[in-house]
Amino acid sequence: MPELTTMQSIFRTAMANLPAAVNIVTTDGPAGRCGMTVTAVCSVTDSPPTALVCVNQNSVMHNVFRNNGRVGINVLSGDDEELAMHFAGATQVAMADRFQWDIWEEDTDDGVPILRAAHVVLAGRIADSKTVGSHSVMFVELDRVQTREHGDSLVYFQRKFHRLSVPVESPDWLFYDEWSDPITVTPALVPAAAGGK
Repeated sequence: MPELTTMQSIFRTAMANLPAAVNIVTTDGPAGRCGMTVTAVCSVTDSPPTALVCVNQNSVMHNVFRNNGRVGINVLSGDDEELAMHFAGATQVAMADRFQWDIWEEDTDDGVPILRAAHVVLAGRIADSKTVGSHSVMFVELDRVQTREHGDSLVYFQRKFHRLSVPVESPDWLFYDEWSDPITVTPALVPAAAGGK
């Protein structure tokens, strides 16, 4: 493996400080069944609902995903760290054995393995794929979107897993995001104008 450049090392350290949801991305079909733990997942658009997944082209699973053409994105719950380690290849459990555990939905129409306890489930077809450096960016057009209302999430930050819990009470203000209305702030949180008016 070639030695990293200074910029590559700095970039990897920076990305390690970018908190990210932990996902098990799965596929099944003529090319085989497999899954991997990834954090390189994000939304693209809601017209049509599309997410992207980045897969290293050197991974033995890369062509399995590409040739099957369907992807399941299982966003992990806060208590799924051990499962994330299995699908990251950090244990000695064979791929086939992982899918024998009683944690998967049965007889689904998605065509991909879906975790029953996933915090969020996204499933769909690979509508497009772009090569960027060492990775393929796979754009998944979704035909299933499911969210569990309650529960914690598993995130990866500074090369460690962390459990992210929902606050007991929501604050009076809301952050803006691309899917919501613009930020709203209660009058009590708005600074008074100069001169106290």
